[in-house]
Amino acid sequence: MSIIEELRRRNVFRVGIAYVVITWLLLQVADVVLNNIDAPGWVFRAILLVLVMGFPIALLFAWAFEMTPEGLKKEKDVDRSQSITQNTGHKLDLVIIGLMGVALVYFAWDKFLGGTDDVAMPSPTPATSQIDNADPVEPVATPARQQAATAPDARSIAVLPFVDMSPEGDQEYLSDGIAEELLNLLVQIPDLRVAARTSSFSFKGENVNIDEVASELRVAHVLEGSVRKAGNRVRITAQLIKADDGYHMWSETFDRTLDDVFAIQDEISAAVVAALKIRLLGDAPKSVEVNPEAYALYLQGRYFYMRRTQKDWEKAARAFEQALEFEPDYAAAWAGLSLVFAAQAGQSYLELHAGYVLAREAANKALELDPGHAEAYAALGQIQMSYDWDWAGAEASLSRALELAPGNLHVLAEMAVLQRFIGNLDVSIELNRRAVELDPLALRGYHQLGLALIWAERLNEALDVYQYVLSLNPEYTSSNLSLSRILLMQGSLEESMAAAKREQEPFWREFGILINLYAQGRTAEADARLVNFIEQNQADSAYQIATIYAFRGNTDKVFEWLELAFVQRDGGLPEMLSDPFLNQFSDDPRWVEILKKVGLYEAWLSTQT
Repeated sequence: MSIIEELRRRNVFRVGIAYVVITWLLLQVADVVLNNIDAPGWVFRAILLVLVMGFPIALLFAWAFEMTPEGLKKEKDVDRSQSITQNTGHKLDLVIIGLMGVALVYFAWDKFLGGTDDVAMPSPTPATSQIDNADPVEPVATPARQQAATAPDARSIAVLPFVDMSPEGDQEYLSDGIAEELLNLLVQIPDLRVAARTSSFSFKGENVNIDEVASELRVAHVLEGSVRKAGNRVRITAQLIKADDGYHMWSETFDRTLDDVFAIQDEISAAVVAALKIRLLGDAPKSVEVNPEAYALYLQGRYFYMRRTQKDWEKAARAFEQALEFEPDYAAAWAGLSLVFAAQAGQSYLELHAGYVLAREAANKALELDPGHAEAYAALGQIQMSYDWDWAGAEASLSRALELAPGNLHVLAEMAVLQRFIGNLDVSIELNRRAVELDPLALRGYHQLGLALIWAERLNEALDVYQYVLSLNPEYTSSNLSLSRILLMQGSLEESMAAAKREQEPFWREFGILINLYAQGRTAEADARLVNFIEQNQADSAYQIATIYAFRGNTDKVFEWLELAFVQRDGGLPEMLSDPFLNQFSDDPRWVEILKKVGLYEAWLSTQT
């Protein structure tokens, strides 16, 4: 007898088929149950793993054992003349037919009737979110982050990143992107205060209480959910939670194709508006529908762009370009591509001039396709500020972007940087304070606020800001350097050097140490280290080298390197207008010459009156 015939005789094939059908049915039930109890994604994956591991065990069991009238026995102990495997096989056939019927009924119900919606029910305990990132921290009270003792606005909300519950766990870009797109829709509603993305996404992956999240973000409601994608089908579950008591105000599950994701987003935002009883001024915001493949690639591009590394920016550029192959007139993808090219050029990952040419072409294309696209105006304003040094043009572009999207943190941050560059430090401080109020957990916002306070020589306020930043993240890039600058300006030389040595980014650490060595009068030691620093960084850090020579007291070298910074199009050069380490040389005729080249002479004159 052949092995195939023996497998058939022992009903191994029938057991395998029955096991597969039962496994499929169990997974469908688990999917529904786990979604409704908001179980973490790993629970489903663990069940799937156990069932997969059980398959070879079931086959081995069917091969080695046989059901007899006396019960289960090892196959080798059963007399072939007494074997009833044929009768057992007939029974298994009936079981398989029954199971297949159940599976077909479930499949038809799920595909053609759309399943059932979740019923909104109050949580017996405070709701929690399954979302991922840094450890929770105790906030440090600072003047920049003082919170009102009153309750948060009843018309305020945070959109947490949705959980990726796909079987392979590889749809994070989609779950993050859908949550971000919902946030972008809600932020367009004038009567609703929406916590910014950076703050709400800082809770990603943490099992934190909703009331804790709401307290940190100063909101009254939280929207959270999950995404499960299989092929072209997507299941999106969303729920709106009232933070003070943990009750679900609304929840629903959408089982659709990926083509319907825009309609789902609109339905969710409309449900939020209805649940919060918000009176809309004009039409409710709607998603812009594009090719679904292009949209998925756009979300990938946004996901990788936000990770801000060289390799991730390369992935972001490819994703945006692929999106444009599906949808050549996709303005958002062109704007995203512009931001990536500008970021790559600014970090020397692309040749400076060529990179900014590509960035400008992409931004202009986006505005040609959609003259009301705020992100495209912001991208253009960033190019005009960082590369063109066209301050009037940058202010016009960023003002238009703010007009179109007054709650856009990226636009607000760029406008604050622009105002610092042109010497409007009080305006920059106010814009940065507004940004950290909208985005209370975004350390970049506090860092920019701290820089503006340093440049304005409001050192005690700046010290509070950086102590807060470092209490949350002791390794936050260049924050220890900024703390060192404050201490140096206050005359605390030893503490300043200690802070510089704690800086984690190697370039900024060495830069801070060199400044402190010269400030302490350790010239010979500093000169020896400066030779190596210049050798490694002269091609793209002329402005920083000029700053070091300012502490060495070599005025001619200061202006020699400032001239080279102009040739290099060094992004730090516009800082010279307000930088207290360099504007001490403002009585030198060469100061005016460089300011005129950079286009900041008139701005500087206005600060002298």
